[in-house]
Amino acid sequence: MQSAFEEEKQQLKKIAAEIEGQLERLEKIPRYYGDDITEQAIDDSREQTRSNLRIAKDEPFFGRLDFHEDGKGSPDELYIGKVGISKDLTNDVMVIDWRAPVASLFYSYSGGEEDIYYASPDGIVEGDIHLKRNVVIRNQKLQRVVDTYVKGSDETAGTDEFLLYRLGDKKDNRLRDIVSTIQAEQNHIIRAEKNRPLIIQGVAGSGKTTVALHRLAYLLYHYRDQLSASQMVIFAPNRMFLDYISNVLPELGVGGIQQTTFTEWAKEILGTKMTVLEEDHDLDAYFSNGPEGINGELEPGKIKGALAYKDAIDEAIQRFENDVVPNQDLILWEDCKLSAASIRSWDKGQMHFPISVRRNRMMKKLKKWVKERVDETLPHERKNRKKQADQKLKQFMKAWPDHNASTFYKELFRKTEIPKFAEGIQEYLPDDVVSDTRKFLSKKKVRAEDLPALLWIHQRLVGKDKHFTYQHIVIDEAQDFSPFHIAVLKSNALEDSFTILGDISQGIHSYKGIDSWEEFENVFEERKSKYVQLEKSYRSTYEIIEYANRILETMKHTGGLAKPVFRSGEPVKEVSYSGQDRIEKIVNVLEKVMDSEFESVALVGRTAEDCRRLHDELVKRGIDAKLITADQSEYEGGLSVIPVYLTKGLEFDAVLMIDADPTRYRLNDHDAKLMYVGCTRALHQLWVMYEDTLTPLVHKAE
Repeated sequence: MQSAFEEEKQQLKKIAAEIEGQLERLEKIPRYYGDDITEQAIDDSREQTRSNLRIAKDEPFFGRLDFHEDGKGSPDELYIGKVGISKDLTNDVMVIDWRAPVASLFYSYSGGEEDIYYASPDGIVEGDIHLKRNVVIRNQKLQRVVDTYVKGSDETAGTDEFLLYRLGDKKDNRLRDIVSTIQAEQNHIIRAEKNRPLIIQGVAGSGKTTVALHRLAYLLYHYRDQLSASQMVIFAPNRMFLDYISNVLPELGVGGIQQTTFTEWAKEILGTKMTVLEEDHDLDAYFSNGPEGINGELEPGKIKGALAYKDAIDEAIQRFENDVVPNQDLILWEDCKLSAASIRSWDKGQMHFPISVRRNRMMKKLKKWVKERVDETLPHERKNRKKQADQKLKQFMKAWPDHNASTFYKELFRKTEIPKFAEGIQEYLPDDVVSDTRKFLSKKKVRAEDLPALLWIHQRLVGKDKHFTYQHIVIDEAQDFSPFHIAVLKSNALEDSFTILGDISQGIHSYKGIDSWEEFENVFEERKSKYVQLEKSYRSTYEIIEYANRILETMKHTGGLAKPVFRSGEPVKEVSYSGQDRIEKIVNVLEKVMDSEFESVALVGRTAEDCRRLHDELVKRGIDAKLITADQSEYEGGLSVIPVYLTKGLEFDAVLMIDADPTRYRLNDHDAKLMYVGCTRALHQLWVMYEDTLTPLVHKAE
């Protein structure tokens, strides 16, 4: 009897030959660049097939499912890959796309289910599963075959064995797809309904980001006639993070999805020349200012991020809008007058337009009225009458403010001659927040926490740009967003199609983020959103996760303890040093770590300045390390020196937490979150190094 390995080896040979043959034929056909619509469609189809074949070439499939559909004579051997492959000419399916309905059984079936079915476009299909097999192929070479379920067999260890095998891979400088190891709880999220906001609380290492990216690929496949990649967007914490995840969607055959940060997106919409003070720099300010934080307290960001602040902004805009039309007659000359009542009557018919649009439309209407009045005068008087009328119209329109978002926001914080519409804002905000905002606005600067308000004002003044409206929105590290952020994005969503993901335990921007996901649920209609919790951590070893859980136990607001997949590794090592031997100890540990031939190692410091000094010391000793800074747009892997707040979302084979002492990691929620983030970046090794005394955040329970 042929072994499973030999059986799949023959299948690989057959499918690989088919892929090579199709690619060879298609590569000989030139692209079509003419105007014929039919030919364009045919060429687009060919190009999509070429792209799929290139993706499938190195790894044609990763799984096999033998499914016996009720009413059929024998099971179908279904091979599953990143893309679907059919035989040339006959179109017989050789490999099923992982996003196809039947492929969901490969991810969701664990062997104990009584009812086995999947939802096809034609209805529910029931049946039985005879075999579930995982396969590892790299560069067209079969490396591993693991049966994770065989009907009639009591063996169930295959699933864990294969998962642990894949989790043990070393990490490079890019996040990778997980199509071969999607777990059942992740599969449910990926295939969740489109128009229901999905809020995902996931512990560190639960695969939140990867799952969200796979969800985008699934939605584009499943709703291909309704969705366009160009009308989907991913919001990430920074450019380096976007670079880190940049390979996943192309690996899945998806391109054209917009990827940005909220700050970049806001600046593009506003077109503002204001300087935006980024959050990452504020974190160093927080450390410098002590536990009381930025501006003496942590409240300003939360106040400006609350829905109540949005309501206060709305009220100010409404009051401005109600009084914006000048309550005065337009008098061109004696006996030529347009009454204020008439002007207001004209404006009433424009109330459904944004404020600036109303002003422009009124300007055009008044210009037309003025021209008609000038044309009614005697020919020899018209030149002077026109000059006089234009001046009167200009004076009249000066009384109708032509604000943009920046000038309107600045008016809200005026110190003297406060406009009536601004009074509510200055009453709502504490005096120190008003004065702080006023100071920055006078220097053409704003904090990042002001961006939702500026965007909200912009849209009320000029309306929404279709270019910035989306069919689906992904928000990563969403715990650092505010409810006002979500409300702004909701107003730019064509439908309530959201994937919102994060971890309350990693809310390092606590001065402006959220403490509970209920704050986001309140943005949507009651019971409209769906909350999902991912508790399993697949990234780190059992020892690292247990160590990190001790940090979580010190926090007031957490997303819950992580449940490790039992991948055991080396114990977490705590190393003390004195001021004199600090750098020598760090270098000695680093040499041991580098002997493990890891592809990515991070020395994690508390602040940007700490990291700069450490990097200088390493360079003096001839150690080639890269210093990661907040304005960096690329992550290159290898050996990095990086501030802890920039590690969020990244993964490293080994992590050295530097200076983990009570001074840099104090016993409070904010520092605990930073320490937790740093420790949970490690896949295989974690070293915690400190001077004299270890931070109380990781003291063992008595």
